Amino acid sequence: MVKIKGKQEFGGNWTEKKLEMVRKYLQAYSTIMNKQKFTFAYIDAFAGTGYRELKEHKAKKNESLEVLISDSLLGEEPQEFMDGSAKIALTIQPEFNKYIFIEKDPNRFKKLEKLKSDFPNKAGQIILVNEDANKFLQKFCKLKWQNHRAVLFLDPFGMQVTWNTLSSIAKTKAIDLWILFPLGSGVSRLLRRDGRIPESLKNKMNILFGEDKWYDAFYKEKRQYSLFDEESSIEKVANFDTISAYFVSRLKEVFPHVHPKPLPLYNSKMNPLFLLCFAASNEIGGKTAVKIAGDILRR
Repeated sequence: MVKIKGKQEFGGNWTEKKLEMVRKYLQAYSTIMNKQKFTFAYIDAFAGTGYRELKEHKAKKNESLEVLISDSLLGEEPQEFMDGSAKIALTIQPEFNKYIFIEKDPNRFKKLEKLKSDFPNKAGQIILVNEDANKFLQKFCKLKWQNHRAVLFLDPFGMQVTWNTLSSIAKTKAIDLWILFPLGSGVSRLLRRDGRIPESLKNKMNILFGEDKWYDAFYKEKRQYSLFDEESSIEKVANFDTISAYFVSRLKEVFPHVHPKPLPLYNSKMNPLFLLCFAASNEIGGKTAVKIAGDILRR
């Protein structure tokens, strides 16, 4: 089981930790793959502008509940880190054969295009995709992967990544996945104590986990007996460890190799916001990939 307590050394510095750990993995990965016969790529599914920049997220009309909850919990911190992973990948040596950056927002995508002029020697290797990440990845993962490998970084702002996308990634047998799971910034905040979750949010959770069994894992029926009657109620039993373990177990159902202890990332108030998780879809190389990722996560 994932233990959340006792990791407070990451509080207030989670943005830097996340990017640094992914950077270290990309460095190790490119060094190994540079000696192999495969064409290999780095894929950033929520690339932002390509750079780290401090911005404020302003609530829009009819903004979804989980986004508003995330905003109140994270404050200014998320946008401070969202836009750095693409540039980090482009500075890794040895270089990747291809860089695929996906960004749905037209304004951010326009800024993302600047990467080609800022890295002119890699302009021909950079592929920019202005599309919904889930839709693109599900199509992209259906391509033939025999001679190709990739590292994919899924770094959503909230609960945008669907289970169908994760399942598609696993089926490639060629992609190493880093994913930021919205632990405290999404899932935990939506779990009401009495279990009375609106159907719209239940559906979002179903899409996130790929099933509805999460409800029975996070809630239990409580029975109370009196002299003349019996009453029952639903009570929340899920905590951060329960949610973390459940998501890891789901990953293990589709990926042959999953690191069992993802890293919880805390904000400055010591709230666990995300889990930095790693999974490898290749049955042969995945064991080594998980070992490398594990060494990095433990540092």
